[in-house]
Amino acid sequence: MTPFRIGAHEVAPGTRRAVDLPVSVLSNHTPMTLPVHVLHGTKPGPTLFLSGVVHGDEIQGVEIIRRVLRHASLKHLAGTLLAVPIVNAFGFLNHSRYMPDRRDLNRSFPGSDHGSLASLLADLFMREVVSRSNYGVDLHTAALHRTNLPQIRIAPDEPELLELAEAFGPPIVVVSKLRDGTLRQCARDVGVKVLLYEGGEALRFDEVAIRAGVVGILRVMKHLDMLPAVEPARGKVAPAFSHASTWLRAAEGGILRSGRNVGDHVVKGEIVAEVSDPLGDVSVHIVSDDDGIIIGRTNLPIVNRGDALFHVARMKDMESSRERVRSIGSELAQPMLDEDEII
Repeated sequence: MTPFRIGAHEVAPGTRRAVDLPVSVLSNHTPMTLPVHVLHGTKPGPTLFLSGVVHGDEIQGVEIIRRVLRHASLKHLAGTLLAVPIVNAFGFLNHSRYMPDRRDLNRSFPGSDHGSLASLLADLFMREVVSRSNYGVDLHTAALHRTNLPQIRIAPDEPELLELAEAFGPPIVVVSKLRDGTLRQCARDVGVKVLLYEGGEALRFDEVAIRAGVVGILRVMKHLDMLPAVEPARGKVAPAFSHASTWLRAAEGGILRSGRNVGDHVVKGEIVAEVSDPLGDVSVHIVSDDDGIIIGRTNLPIVNRGDALFHVARMKDMESSRERVRSIGSELAQPMLDEDEII
Protein backbone atom coordinates (compact mmCIF):
# COMPACT_ATOMS: atom_id res chain seq x y z
CA MET A 1 0.00 0.00 0.00
CA THR A 2 1.33 3.41 -0.98
CA PRO A 3 0.43 6.64 0.84
CA PHE A 4 -2.99 8.11 0.05
CA ARG A 5 -2.81 11.61 -1.41
CA ILE A 6 -5.49 14.22 -0.86
CA GLY A 7 -4.98 17.93 -1.41
CA ALA A 8 -1.41 18.72 -0.44
CA HIS A 9 -1.32 15.90 2.12
CA GLU A 10 -0.20 12.27 2.24
CA VAL A 11 -1.59 9.66 4.63
CA ALA A 12 0.62 6.64 5.29
CA PRO A 13 -0.82 3.09 5.28
CA GLY A 14 -2.15 2.04 8.68
CA THR A 15 -2.74 5.61 9.86
CA ARG A 16 -5.58 8.10 10.08
CA ARG A 17 -5.43 11.83 9.63
CA ALA A 18 -7.81 14.79 9.62
CA VAL A 19 -7.19 16.95 6.55
CA ASP A 20 -8.64 20.44 6.16
CA LEU A 21 -9.20 21.46 2.54
CA PRO A 22 -9.51 25.27 2.20
CA VAL A 23 -12.88 26.51 0.92
CA SER A 24 -13.16 30.22 1.67
CA VAL A 25 -12.63 32.95 4.23
CA LEU A 26 -15.65 34.40 6.02
CA SER A 27 -16.29 38.12 6.10
CA ASN A 28 -14.68 38.30 9.58
CA HIS A 29 -11.49 36.68 8.19
CA THR A 30 -12.26 33.25 9.71
CA PRO A 31 -11.06 30.41 7.44
CA MET A 32 -13.71 27.89 6.32
CA THR A 33 -12.52 24.43 5.32
CA LEU A 34 -13.83 21.06 4.19
CA PRO A 35 -12.68 18.60 6.90
CA VAL A 36 -11.91 15.08 5.63
CA HIS A 37 -11.00 12.26 8.00
CA VAL A 38 -8.78 9.85 6.07
CA LEU A 39 -8.33 6.28 7.32
CA HIS A 40 -5.82 4.46 5.11
CA GLY A 41 -5.59 0.70 5.65
CA THR A 42 -2.55 -1.52 5.42
CA LYS A 43 -4.24 -3.94 3.00
CA PRO A 44 -5.52 -3.23 -0.52
CA GLY A 45 -9.21 -2.51 -0.92
CA PRO A 46 -11.70 -0.02 -2.33
CA THR A 47 -12.05 3.62 -1.31
CA LEU A 48 -15.37 4.52 0.32
CA PHE A 49 -16.52 8.04 1.16
CA LEU A 50 -19.11 8.97 3.78
CA SER A 51 -20.73 12.39 3.57
CA GLY A 52 -23.02 14.22 5.97
CA VAL A 53 -24.64 17.66 6.07
CA VAL A 54 -24.74 18.29 2.34
CA HIS A 55 -27.93 20.04 3.44
CA GLY A 56 -26.84 22.19 6.37
CA ASP A 57 -29.76 21.42 8.71
CA GLU A 58 -29.62 17.63 8.16
CA ILE A 59 -27.22 17.10 11.04
CA GLN A 60 -27.73 13.43 11.80
CA GLY A 61 -24.92 12.34 9.48
CA VAL A 62 -22.44 14.00 11.84
CA GLU A 63 -23.31 11.56 14.63
CA ILE A 64 -23.51 8.54 12.32
CA ILE A 65 -20.03 9.23 10.95
CA ARG A 66 -18.64 9.94 14.43
CA ARG A 67 -19.77 6.53 15.64
CA VAL A 68 -18.40 4.78 12.56
CA LEU A 69 -15.01 6.46 13.04
CA ARG A 70 -14.92 5.26 16.68
CA HIS A 71 -15.80 1.66 15.88
CA ALA A 72 -13.16 -0.86 16.92
CA SER A 73 -13.38 -2.85 13.67
CA LEU A 74 -11.69 -0.01 11.76
CA LYS A 75 -8.39 -1.21 13.24
CA HIS A 76 -8.61 -3.97 10.62
CA LEU A 77 -9.51 -1.70 7.70
CA ALA A 78 -8.63 -2.76 4.17
CA GLY A 79 -8.69 0.00 1.60
CA THR A 80 -9.42 3.62 2.44
CA LEU A 81 -12.25 5.43 4.20
CA LEU A 82 -12.85 9.14 3.50
CA ALA A 83 -15.26 10.52 6.11
CA VAL A 84 -16.68 14.02 5.69
CA PRO A 85 -19.15 14.61 8.54
CA ILE A 86 -19.90 18.23 7.55
CA VAL A 87 -19.84 19.11 3.86
CA ASN A 88 -21.91 22.30 4.09
CA ALA A 89 -20.39 23.99 7.14
CA PHE A 90 -22.02 27.29 6.18
CA GLY A 91 -25.55 25.88 6.48
CA PHE A 92 -24.59 23.80 9.51
CA LEU A 93 -23.54 26.85 11.53
CA ASN A 94 -26.64 28.77 10.50
CA HIS A 95 -29.12 25.88 10.99
CA SER A 96 -30.03 26.30 7.33
CA ARG A 97 -30.48 23.82 4.49
CA TYR A 98 -28.82 26.18 2.03
CA MET A 99 -25.50 27.81 1.30
CA PRO A 100 -25.02 31.53 2.06
CA ASP A 101 -25.79 32.29 -1.61
CA ARG A 102 -29.21 30.62 -1.07
CA ARG A 103 -28.30 27.75 -3.36
CA ASP A 104 -29.04 24.10 -2.60
CA LEU A 105 -25.65 22.37 -2.58
CA ASN A 106 -27.26 19.10 -3.69
CA ARG A 107 -28.42 20.77 -6.89
CA SER A 108 -25.02 22.38 -7.57
CA PHE A 109 -22.88 19.38 -8.54
CA PRO A 110 -20.47 18.86 -10.22
CA GLY A 111 -19.70 22.54 -9.61
CA SER A 112 -16.85 24.57 -11.04
CA ASP A 113 -13.72 26.31 -9.79
CA HIS A 114 -14.93 29.77 -10.85
CA GLY A 115 -18.66 29.86 -10.05
CA SER A 116 -20.80 30.63 -7.01
CA LEU A 117 -19.80 29.58 -3.50
CA ALA A 118 -22.04 26.50 -3.76
CA SER A 119 -20.44 25.65 -7.11
CA LEU A 120 -16.93 26.08 -5.68
CA LEU A 121 -17.65 23.78 -2.72
CA ALA A 122 -19.30 21.17 -4.97
CA ASP A 123 -16.27 21.22 -7.27
CA LEU A 124 -13.83 20.81 -4.36
CA PHE A 125 -15.82 17.91 -2.89
CA MET A 126 -16.06 16.17 -6.27
CA ARG A 127 -12.36 16.59 -7.07
CA GLU A 128 -10.83 15.70 -3.71
CA VAL A 129 -13.29 13.16 -2.30
CA VAL A 130 -15.81 11.70 -4.75
CA SER A 131 -13.51 11.22 -7.75
CA ARG A 132 -10.93 9.51 -5.51
CA SER A 133 -13.50 6.94 -4.34
CA ASN A 134 -15.09 3.80 -5.70
CA TYR A 135 -18.19 3.92 -3.50
CA GLY A 136 -20.02 6.36 -1.27
CA VAL A 137 -22.81 6.69 1.28
CA ASP A 138 -24.47 10.11 1.37
CA LEU A 139 -26.38 10.70 4.63
CA HIS A 140 -29.57 12.77 4.72
CA THR A 141 -32.69 13.33 6.81
CA ALA A 142 -36.13 14.64 6.00
CA ALA A 143 -36.51 18.38 5.50
CA LEU A 144 -37.41 20.75 8.34
CA HIS A 145 -40.60 19.80 10.22
CA ARG A 146 -40.72 16.35 8.59
CA THR A 147 -39.42 12.91 9.52
CA ASN A 148 -38.38 9.91 7.41
CA LEU A 149 -38.35 6.19 8.04
CA PRO A 150 -34.75 4.88 7.70
CA GLN A 151 -34.40 4.03 4.02
CA ILE A 152 -31.92 3.68 1.18
CA ARG A 153 -32.54 5.28 -2.20
CA ILE A 154 -30.87 3.95 -5.33
CA ALA A 155 -31.05 4.66 -9.04
CA PRO A 156 -32.85 2.18 -11.31
CA ASP A 157 -30.97 -0.40 -13.39
CA GLU A 158 -27.92 -0.46 -11.11
CA PRO A 159 -27.29 -4.11 -10.09
CA GLU A 160 -24.22 -3.31 -7.95
CA LEU A 161 -26.09 -0.57 -6.08
CA LEU A 162 -28.89 -3.04 -5.47
CA GLU A 163 -26.41 -5.44 -3.86
CA LEU A 164 -25.01 -2.65 -1.68
CA ALA A 165 -28.51 -1.59 -0.63
CA GLU A 166 -29.37 -5.15 0.37
CA ALA A 167 -26.09 -5.36 2.32
CA PHE A 168 -26.96 -2.12 4.15
CA GLY A 169 -30.18 -3.80 5.34
CA PRO A 170 -32.59 -0.86 5.82
CA PRO A 171 -36.31 -1.38 6.41
CA ILE A 172 -37.03 -0.24 2.85
CA VAL A 173 -35.18 0.46 -0.41
CA VAL A 174 -36.73 3.07 -2.69
CA VAL A 175 -35.74 2.94 -6.36
CA SER A 176 -35.98 6.46 -7.77
CA LYS A 177 -34.68 8.40 -10.75
CA LEU A 178 -31.69 10.68 -10.38
CA ARG A 179 -32.09 14.46 -10.41
CA ASP A 180 -29.87 16.85 -12.30
CA GLY A 181 -27.19 18.53 -10.20
CA THR A 182 -27.30 15.99 -7.36
CA LEU A 183 -24.28 14.33 -5.81
CA ARG A 184 -25.60 10.88 -6.74
CA GLN A 185 -26.03 11.76 -10.40
CA CYS A 186 -22.62 13.39 -10.78
CA ALA A 187 -20.93 10.57 -8.87
CA ARG A 188 -22.47 8.06 -11.27
CA ASP A 189 -21.15 10.10 -14.20
CA VAL A 190 -17.58 9.56 -12.93
CA GLY A 191 -18.15 5.87 -12.16
CA VAL A 192 -18.70 6.08 -8.38
CA LYS A 193 -21.52 4.02 -6.84
CA VAL A 194 -23.40 6.02 -4.16
CA LEU A 195 -26.15 5.01 -1.74
CA LEU A 196 -28.40 7.77 -0.42
CA TYR A 197 -29.48 7.17 3.19
CA GLU A 198 -32.54 8.96 4.57
CA GLY A 199 -33.73 8.77 8.18
CA GLY A 200 -35.02 11.01 10.94
CA GLU A 201 -35.59 14.76 10.76
CA ALA A 202 -33.68 18.00 10.30
CA LEU A 203 -31.97 19.62 13.32
CA ARG A 204 -32.70 16.58 15.52
CA PHE A 205 -31.05 13.29 16.46
CA ASP A 206 -33.15 10.14 16.05
CA GLU A 207 -31.52 7.21 17.84
CA VAL A 208 -33.13 4.48 15.71
CA ALA A 209 -32.18 6.25 12.48
CA ILE A 210 -28.64 6.83 13.78
CA ARG A 211 -28.19 3.19 14.69
CA ALA A 212 -29.63 2.05 11.37
CA GLY A 213 -27.15 4.32 9.57
CA VAL A 214 -24.12 3.16 11.56
CA VAL A 215 -24.89 -0.54 11.28
CA GLY A 216 -25.76 -0.19 7.60
CA ILE A 217 -22.44 1.46 6.77
CA LEU A 218 -20.50 -1.21 8.64
CA ARG A 219 -22.44 -3.92 6.78
CA VAL A 220 -21.61 -2.26 3.46
CA MET A 221 -17.92 -2.12 4.41
CA LYS A 222 -18.05 -5.82 5.30
CA HIS A 223 -19.72 -6.55 1.95
CA LEU A 224 -16.86 -4.70 0.20
CA ASP A 225 -14.30 -6.75 2.21
CA MET A 226 -13.07 -3.60 3.93
CA LEU A 227 -13.90 -4.95 7.42
CA PRO A 228 -14.20 -8.29 9.17
CA ALA A 229 -17.60 -9.52 10.36
CA VAL A 230 -19.71 -6.89 12.15
CA GLU A 231 -22.61 -7.13 14.58
CA PRO A 232 -25.49 -7.19 14.18
CA ALA A 233 -25.29 -9.05 10.90
CA ARG A 234 -27.88 -8.37 8.24
CA GLY A 235 -31.36 -9.41 9.31
CA LYS A 236 -32.99 -12.59 8.06
CA VAL A 237 -35.78 -10.60 6.42
CA ALA A 238 -34.69 -8.80 3.24
CA PRO A 239 -35.46 -5.09 2.85
CA ALA A 240 -38.79 -4.18 1.30
CA PHE A 241 -38.57 -2.60 -2.16
CA SER A 242 -40.60 0.21 -3.68
CA HIS A 243 -40.39 1.54 -7.23
CA ALA A 244 -42.93 4.33 -6.83
CA SER A 245 -44.24 6.63 -4.14
CA THR A 246 -46.77 9.41 -3.70
CA TRP A 247 -47.48 12.26 -1.29
CA LEU A 248 -50.88 12.56 0.37
CA ARG A 249 -51.67 16.29 0.45
CA ALA A 250 -54.04 18.48 2.41
CA ALA A 251 -57.26 19.16 0.52
CA GLU A 252 -57.93 22.17 2.76
CA GLY A 253 -56.03 24.26 5.28
CA GLY A 254 -56.57 23.62 8.98
CA ILE A 255 -55.37 21.47 11.87
CA LEU A 256 -54.00 18.01 11.07
CA ARG A 257 -54.95 15.14 13.37
CA SER A 258 -53.54 11.65 12.84
CA GLY A 259 -52.16 8.75 14.82
CA ARG A 260 -50.24 7.33 11.87
CA ASN A 261 -46.46 7.42 11.81
CA VAL A 262 -43.54 6.39 9.61
CA GLY A 263 -43.36 2.63 9.24
CA ASP A 264 -47.15 2.23 9.37
CA HIS A 265 -48.86 0.42 6.53
CA VAL A 266 -51.91 1.81 4.77
CA VAL A 267 -54.34 0.37 2.23
CA LYS A 268 -56.10 2.02 -0.67
CA GLY A 269 -59.14 3.95 0.50
CA GLU A 270 -58.06 4.04 4.15
CA ILE A 271 -58.57 7.26 6.12
CA VAL A 272 -55.06 8.19 7.26
CA ALA A 273 -55.75 11.57 8.84
CA GLU A 274 -58.23 14.39 9.22
CA VAL A 275 -57.86 18.11 8.65
CA SER A 276 -60.36 20.26 10.50
CA ASP A 277 -60.88 23.96 11.01
CA PRO A 278 -59.87 25.34 14.44
CA LEU A 279 -63.50 25.53 15.59
CA GLY A 280 -64.15 21.90 14.68
CA ASP A 281 -67.09 22.67 12.42
CA VAL A 282 -65.61 21.32 9.18
CA SER A 283 -63.43 18.22 8.72
CA VAL A 284 -61.80 16.77 5.60
CA HIS A 285 -60.48 13.20 5.47
CA ILE A 286 -57.04 12.37 4.05
CA VAL A 287 -57.44 9.08 2.18
CA SER A 288 -54.65 6.81 0.92
CA ASP A 289 -54.51 6.38 -2.86
CA ASP A 290 -52.58 3.10 -2.74
CA ASP A 291 -51.48 0.17 -0.63
CA GLY A 292 -48.13 1.05 0.86
CA ILE A 293 -45.96 2.06 3.78
CA ILE A 294 -45.54 5.55 5.22
CA ILE A 295 -41.87 6.46 4.71
CA GLY A 296 -42.18 10.16 5.57
CA ARG A 297 -44.61 12.53 7.24
CA THR A 298 -44.99 16.11 8.36
CA ASN A 299 -44.52 16.95 12.03
CA LEU A 300 -46.53 20.17 11.82
CA PRO A 301 -50.21 20.02 12.79
CA ILE A 302 -50.85 23.41 11.11
CA VAL A 303 -51.33 22.84 7.38
CA ASN A 304 -52.34 24.73 4.27
CA ARG A 305 -54.12 23.43 1.23
CA GLY A 306 -51.68 21.46 -0.93
CA ASP A 307 -49.18 20.77 1.88
CA ALA A 308 -47.46 17.36 1.65
CA LEU A 309 -48.56 15.34 4.70
CA PHE A 310 -47.63 11.67 4.25
CA HIS A 311 -45.12 10.10 1.86
CA VAL A 312 -46.41 6.64 0.93
CA ALA A 313 -44.20 4.11 -0.85
CA ARG A 314 -46.21 1.75 -3.00
CA MET A 315 -45.56 -1.90 -2.19
CA LYS A 316 -46.20 -5.00 -4.28
CA ASP A 317 -45.68 -7.37 -1.35
CA MET A 318 -47.33 -5.79 1.69
CA GLU A 319 -46.79 -8.77 3.98
CA SER A 320 -43.01 -8.96 3.49
CA SER A 321 -42.71 -5.21 4.04
CA ARG A 322 -44.67 -5.51 7.29
CA GLU A 323 -42.32 -8.26 8.46
CA ARG A 324 -39.22 -6.23 7.58
CA VAL A 325 -40.40 -3.09 9.38
CA ARG A 326 -41.33 -5.15 12.46
CA SER A 327 -37.90 -6.79 12.51
CA ILE A 328 -35.83 -3.60 12.31
CA GLY A 329 -36.68 -2.56 15.86
CA SER A 330 -35.44 -5.80 17.38
CA GLU A 331 -32.28 -5.74 15.27
CA LEU A 332 -31.30 -2.25 16.40
CA ALA A 333 -32.27 -2.91 20.02
CA GLN A 334 -29.51 -5.52 20.31
CA PRO A 335 -26.26 -4.48 22.02
CA MET A 336 -23.93 -3.29 19.29
CA LEU A 337 -21.02 -1.02 18.53
CA ASP A 338 -19.31 0.38 21.61
CA GLU A 339 -22.16 1.02 24.01
CA ASP A 340 -20.32 3.87 25.69
CA GLU A 341 -20.59 5.68 22.34
CA ILE A 342 -24.39 5.59 22.40
CA ILE A 343 -25.98 8.77 23.75
